[in-house]
Amino acid sequence: MSLSDDAISRYARHIVLRHVGGPGQKKLNDARVLVVGAGGLGAPVIQYLAAAGVGTLGIADDDIVSLSNLQRQVIHGTDDIGRAKTESAAAAVKRLNPGVRVIEHPLRLTPANLPEILENYDFVADGSDNFDTRFAISDACSKAKKPLVTAAVNEFDGSLTTLRPFERRADGTPNPTYRCLFPVPPPAGMIPSCSEAGVLGALAGLIGTLQALEVIREIVGFGEGLTGKLLLVDALTLRFETLSYDWDPANPLTGAAT
Repeated sequence: MSLSDDAISRYARHIVLRHVGGPGQKKLNDARVLVVGAGGLGAPVIQYLAAAGVGTLGIADDDIVSLSNLQRQVIHGTDDIGRAKTESAAAAVKRLNPGVRVIEHPLRLTPANLPEILENYDFVADGSDNFDTRFAISDACSKAKKPLVTAAVNEFDGSLTTLRPFERRADGTPNPTYRCLFPVPPPAGMIPSCSEAGVLGALAGLIGTLQALEVIREIVGFGEGLTGKLLLVDALTLRFETLSYDWDPANPLTGAAT
C-alpha cells in the first residue's frame, strides 16, 4: 500500500531523510509497538512514535494520573488527574496523529498475560519502573522472539539497551539476554523507588526520547543499534558512556544448559 497524500505531507521530513525515505516510513506505518508504561519514559516514547507514524501503538499501564506525575510525565495534563494513564495517553495520541491505532492495556503485565499480549506486536519498548516487571517482560520477549528496547531512570542516572537474544552474532554466539546483564533482580528495597529517591523530570524526557529513537532505528533498520551495548547517561556531568556486555552461558533463557 502506498502512502496517501496526507501521509506524504505529514511525514515529508522523514521521506526526504537519508536512510529513511518512503520505504522506511512505510515500515513505520506498518509497525506494531507495545509501550510498557505511560509514565516518565513512556510519555516521550509514545509521543515520538505516534508523531513518527508508527501504525499501531499498544499502551500498557495499570495506574491513574496523579498530580505528582506531571513533573515528568508530559503526555498527561492537569485535567487528566484521576484518569487512567492508558486512556489519557490514547487521547493525546489521537490529538497528535489520528492515523495511529491505539490499543489500551489498562493492566499490570505479568508472566501469565504477557505471551498473549505480545502476539499482537512486532517490537516492545519497556519503560516500567520496577525490576519484577522488567524481568517478566524481558523473559517473555526472549521466548516470543520480539525485539525489546528497555530503559530505566533513577535520580540523575539513566540507561538504555536493546535485546535480541533470539538472534546470533557473526561469530555464532547468541546475543545477550537481560539476565546476562542483570542475572537476578536486586533484593526488595535495595533500589529506592522514584517516589523515595526522586528523579529529574527532564532526564526522563531525554532517556525516553533516546528510547523512541532506538525503536525507530530498529523498525527502519538504520544505524548501529544497542544490542549488546548499555548506554549510560549521567545528568550531573552530562556524560554519555556506552558499555559492551556479552552472552552469559549460565543465563537461564539461552544459556548452555537450555
